[in-house]
Amino acid sequence: MASSASSTLSSPPYVVEEYPGVLQLLSDGTVLRSPDHIAPPIPVPDGVSVDWKDLLFDTTHGLHLRLYMPRVAKNKLPVLVYFHGGGFCIGSRTWPNFHASCLRLASDLHAIVASVDYRLAPEHRLPAALEDAAAALLWIRDQSKSDAWLSEHADLSRVFVIGESAGGNITHHMAVLFGQTGLAPVRLCGFILLMPGFVAEERTKSELNCHDGAFLSLEKLDRYCRLSLPPGATRDHPSCNPFGPESPSLEAAEMGPILVVVAERDVLKDPGVAYATRLKEMGKKVELVEFKGEEHSFFAIKPWSEPVGEMIREIKLFMDGCESESV
Repeated sequence: MASSASSTLSSPPYVVEEYPGVLQLLSDGTVLRSPDHIAPPIPVPDGVSVDWKDLLFDTTHGLHLRLYMPRVAKNKLPVLVYFHGGGFCIGSRTWPNFHASCLRLASDLHAIVASVDYRLAPEHRLPAALEDAAAALLWIRDQSKSDAWLSEHADLSRVFVIGESAGGNITHHMAVLFGQTGLAPVRLCGFILLMPGFVAEERTKSELNCHDGAFLSLEKLDRYCRLSLPPGATRDHPSCNPFGPESPSLEAAEMGPILVVVAERDVLKDPGVAYATRLKEMGKKVELVEFKGEEHSFFAIKPWSEPVGEMIREIKLFMDGCESESV
């Protein structure tokens, strides 16, 4: 028996969860990431006249954000704070698809864009990403007078939070945490959730009907949940289900105007629609736009496409409406 126990104790760690080609979670908690996994290059069309720079916003965790600014910036510009997707497990401001997405936002909306990195799971499980997002917004507020781009060109009364997939989930939590006035003197005019990453224990129709070959399959979605949620947590955890049994009530939350974008062929379509519907029933100002024929993360997959151009036009209408209400 002693020999058997000794052999067990000395056995090497084994894989308990794997995202093939991306990462492995071992039984001792070690996470092995593939250094070669990154989104493929995305060419930038001619005529995109946007500068960018990287800034450190969290010295404790070594987190950066990438700031984008149109080269022609005569007047004060609105600001979009962008959170990328990736199931809380992958992604970075440096990935070509997220970089291209932010270039397009800055160029088409003539806005300053801040693309924020956050700690990734499973090394840092939720709510770490939400904490980092809040820290980034506070940093932008505190640096608004010392960074030249922000102090000279940013209109801090026209700041919007935007995110896709996991980033859309983060955007929701920032709306609950700060509302429009909780970051004063910065005013958060509105919150834009693109195909937000909400799940629940009960399967939805869009999950059960997820088509073969989907960019985000049900298998991938469940894997992201296992890797990103706290150990032992279910899909009803407050980090990923805004209406779960342990989630705080949103009835009294002053969240500000919200735009929810869903894609017809997205496994996460139904949770996004339900989110918008329930907030409307609570009297919140919410707009819902569905893109026919599109699937999850179509912004990040094809940032220079015409459907994305249409989506950005919807975002512009939303922003203009928010700004006119704040005048």
